Amino acid sequence: MPLYKTITINPNTRLLIWKIEEPFEVLTKNVQLTDHCKARVDSMKSDLHRRGFLSVRHLLAHVGYTDFDLLYDQNGKPHLTDGNYISISHSYTFSAIIISDHPVGIDIEKQRPKILKIAHKFSTPLPHPSLSNNLDRIRKLTIVWGAKEAVYKSYAQPGVSFLEHIFVEDFTLNDSQIFAKVSTPAKSEAYDVYFQEFEGFTLVYALAA
Repeated sequence: MPLYKTITINPNTRLLIWKIEEPFEVLTKNVQLTDHCKARVDSMKSDLHRRGFLSVRHLLAHVGYTDFDLLYDQNGKPHLTDGNYISISHSYTFSAIIISDHPVGIDIEKQRPKILKIAHKFSTPLPHPSLSNNLDRIRKLTIVWGAKEAVYKSYAQPGVSFLEHIFVEDFTLNDSQIFAKVSTPAKSEAYDVYFQEFEGFTLVYALAA
């Protein structure tokens, strides 16, 4: 059971990471899915997506939940039946969940050169002119994207633009905590954002301030 890491952020907030190494058939063992989630898995064409989906259910089991404790609203945001907040992410060979009694968001991303080409779509001004090499630019832009994705998941309101509504304060790659804000005509919220890097991936999670 490749539980990669557990982070206890505070007494009421835990984060778990799974390294997806098992084949689909192994991940199906000891996992019961709701009819809705069975249909979702059956509709997935990518084996990696199917494995990622099931690995999240194993993470839930580690903290005492099952698929039947997880509900999705009309916007696709997951909720737990006991009232705790949850956010979910998976990317290639890693998945992660964060559970708290306060609003939270999480994102895990593989660091890829492609992000250099799409940076203008989610970040302005671009946060990398002073960095000396493309690898550091990729790392920093991946953190910015992850921060905005995590904030977006926590805020969970339709119509939010990464470029126009979510703002990330500048930071260095040596930082571990940054600050972000989402501001729309409806309301504004501030977030404490944290990031880690491992095995070519970036983990970012946001806690409502």
